[in-house]
Amino acid sequence: MALDLGRFEALTFDCFGTLIDWESGILNALRPLLGNHGAEPDDEKVLRIYAGLESELERGPYRTYRMVLREVVRGFGRRFGFEPSADEVLTLEDSLPLWPAFPDTVAALAALGRTYRLAVISNVDDDLFADTAKTLGDPFEIVVTAEQVGAYKPSPVVFDRAIELIGTSQDAVLHVAQSLYHDIEPALGLGLATVWVNRRGGKVGFGATPESAAVPDLTVPDLETLAKLALEGPVS
Repeated sequence: MALDLGRFEALTFDCFGTLIDWESGILNALRPLLGNHGAEPDDEKVLRIYAGLESELERGPYRTYRMVLREVVRGFGRRFGFEPSADEVLTLEDSLPLWPAFPDTVAALAALGRTYRLAVISNVDDDLFADTAKTLGDPFEIVVTAEQVGAYKPSPVVFDRAIELIGTSQDAVLHVAQSLYHDIEPALGLGLATVWVNRRGGKVGFGATPESAAVPDLTVPDLETLAKLALEGPVS
């Protein structure tokens, strides 16, 4: 079935992994830490461990994302037999504002913003996202964070809040994301149309996200492709 991108009024985006190159950010933060303690797992193992630790923490009672990231670092310490120092515990949260946007992100968001209302739905704290928003060029009319609702994706509460703030028909909202687990699967469950941005094209496994068998309505390799398709009409 063709997906008519012209029927949507608003695009909702995941941030980290979709717009921001979070896998590079995670690896660049954790590799020196692990190396300092004599641990040198390959990149995909680091990302798999991260995925398991983070998702488990986010399923429990709500805690800020800063606290989640600190516990992830402690979890790596337990996995590799070391106790991170007070400064080391802050490794991920201190590095997050420096994580780069994918090369196509800023221009694609600007192009899409000329046609659609743009919103972001992010598993992060407000202050952490504020720094990232500057990296992205502040393109969003609506920002929904885990901190605002006290829950993390894949909880439907986060999506429900975004749809409420957008204030339009659910059929007019298209969710765009890299994580099948955090985003595509729950969005589909709520009846939203979805675009999977397969930023890991060519790589084996799910990287820094848990596995999911969700099937999106449309798959693209990057946001530049989505922006071009949005100008061309229905796509299969």
